[in-house]
Formats: sequence, C-alpha cells, structure tokens
Amino acid sequence: MNQDKLETVSNLFEGKEIRSIWDSEKEEYYFSVVDVVGALTDSKEPRKYWSVLKTRLKKEGSELTTKCSQLKMLAPDGKIRLRDALNTKGIFRLIESIPSPKAEPFKLWLANLGSERVDEVFDPEIAIKRAIEYYHKRGYSEQWIEARLKGILNRNKLTDLWKENGIQKEYEYGILTNEIYKEWSGMKANEYKSYKGIRKESLRDNMTDVEVLLTDLGETATRELAKEYKPYGLKQNKEIAKRGGRIAKNTRDNLEKELHKSVISNQNNLNYQYLDEKIEIENKK
Repeated sequence: MNQDKLETVSNLFEGKEIRSIWDSEKEEYYFSVVDVVGALTDSKEPRKYWSVLKTRLKKEGSELTTKCSQLKMLAPDGKIRLRDALNTKGIFRLIESIPSPKAEPFKLWLANLGSERVDEVFDPEIAIKRAIEYYHKRGYSEQWIEARLKGILNRNKLTDLWKENGIQKEYEYGILTNEIYKEWSGMKANEYKSYKGIRKESLRDNMTDVEVLLTDLGETATRELAKEYKPYGLKQNKEIAKRGGRIAKNTRDNLEKELHKSVISNQNNLNYQYLDEKIEIENKK
C-alpha cells in the first residue's frame, strides 16, 4: 500500500475529526475505526468501546473485524502509530453495527441509497437522469454532457469487445486501458489522476475537451483495430491497445506542433483541495 499521503478528513461527523489514509494503488480511502466510533458514540474511551464491539461482532460471526487493516496514522500527541482502519464499505458496515442515535441518520441514508439502486434495476433511465442532473449542477455544458454519455457508450463497446477477445479478469481491463493512456499521454490512469490532483474522482470528468477527445480517439482506434485483427488474450490485446494509443499520440503531436504548447493539463474541476498530512506535521514541528 502506498501510504505516502496521510490525510485528515474533518467535518464529516458533526465536526469530529476522522483520520484517513488514501491508498493510491487501490484508489481507496481507509478510515480510523476508533475515530468513527468516538464520533458516533461520544464515548470517553472509544478504543475500549471498539474492543468490546469487536468481540461482540466476532461472536456473531461478522467478517468486519477480519477486514480491518493496521495502518500508520497521526496520533493526538503528534506521533505516528498503528491504528485499526476500514475502507468506505467497511465503515458503512461498522455504522450499521453501532446502536447509537447518531448513527441513525447514516443508516437511513444507506437504506435510501439501497432503495434507489433497486429502483434503477427496474428503470435504468433513473440512473441516467441522476447522472445528467449531477453534471448540470457541476456546471458542465449540454454539449459536454452529451459527449460524456457517448464516451461511456463507446467505452462499453470496447470493453465488450475485449471480453469477446478473451479478457475476463477485472485487472486485465485496467492493464489495457493503461496501455492506451501511456501511449498517448505518457502516464497510466492513476498517474494522470495524481498529476491532476484527483483521487476517486473520474479522470474524464476532470479532463479538458482536447484530453477527452484524445482519450476517445485512442479507445475508438483500439476498438477498430481489434475488430480488424481479432487479437485474443491479454498479450495480443495489449499490443493492439498500444497501437490505438499511438494513433491518439500522433494526433496529439500534430496539434501541439501547431499550438506550440502541451495539451496535457494538470487542471481539474474540483472545488476543494486535498491536504497532505505530512506537510501539516512538518509545519507543527
């Protein structure tokens, strides 16, 4: 796990501080269990409360305790110590296990979220409308939203073709996608995200129009090449992905030659910034 970025997330639980670590490889947050327990129970000894709760969960056969990771986090005294941590899914399960009035709003929210997902199974248009509404609220134009939705469809066409060509495992799709990105941008997807200063956010949602165009071109070219040459398995599909990305790279090179500048931008569409806790520690010292 890449633990080079320690972050403190505040104001999530009525202003209580919840420590977290961002795993850049898994693109997942891990939160301090003791902090969440303390925020929801107001216990004067949240570590003891968690110890008792952990014993109860084990007796009930819950797998939650086995999902805990021991991660280094900043303690109140300024020192780094190992603490129990859970990812977002694990924290939600933890909240459901805590008999506290403060946990009820979260439980209600989770119930509503589950209900929404069930509704989407019966009527997928609900999910599409929700996505469009989200983009509208974020200030994206109608043209951008239309292009984004078309990009999703084109991406699905590519992944469907990869599946037909022997790609089955989830990580293999990530490998092929990275081959396209590396060819035309010089970065893998997670490196591109880091360059733009984003984490779990969608990379394409934070791209410029030109970056989106080059991404779509690389994937469309890969799809057309795969249809023509019919590669099978990861090795052959990787070569086709590289060739597709190279086509987008040629377009990028030509455009940059005319513009006399790079079309790769480190800008994002976030209205917030991530804080590096290491910097905060140094400042305190």
